[in-house]
Amino acid sequence: MSIVEELLETNKKYLAAPPVDYTQEDHHASKLPKKKLAIVTCMDTRLVNFLEPALGLERGDVKMIKVVGNVVTGVFDTTMKSILVAIYELGVMDVAVIGHEECGMTKTTSESLTAAMLERGIAPEAIKMIERELKDWADGFKAPEQNVRDAVEAIRSNPLIPKDVGVHGFLFHPRTGKLTLIEE
Repeated sequence: MSIVEELLETNKKYLAAPPVDYTQEDHHASKLPKKKLAIVTCMDTRLVNFLEPALGLERGDVKMIKVVGNVVTGVFDTTMKSILVAIYELGVMDVAVIGHEECGMTKTTSESLTAAMLERGIAPEAIKMIERELKDWADGFKAPEQNVRDAVEAIRSNPLIPKDVGVHGFLFHPRTGKLTLIEE
């Protein structure tokens, strides 16, 4: 069974007997985050169904923005666009950057990514188009705690972020669930 078939089959079973009647709940639910909070965190698989309960978050509480290494790279990069929509369209008043211990980005480099791309058949000319950006991004990730500090600073100093929006930095442990405040 392919992954697509597996997803569709699992969804069919879910719809036959959902654990909660979300149809009824959604009449009262909103796309606006109840806690007026956006979380920028990593896409690490160990955080799925772990970060939210460890923080006491439920469906509808926050806007969750997941990106490799919780990296914010520019004034109007994809992550920042999500933050801006969350603030201006969805009422977010606080942004939490939550990095995590044991982040795989600490071992990722522009060299390792380039080698993997070449091995998978990506043309060298295509890689050349992103070479500088790839180097700045992949080689710029120093350590999880420093990356949280960098992301918090990038958001706080962004001229498109209003001064009344709080920006906070945390480090989460993907095995214990411990949350540590890094930047308030």
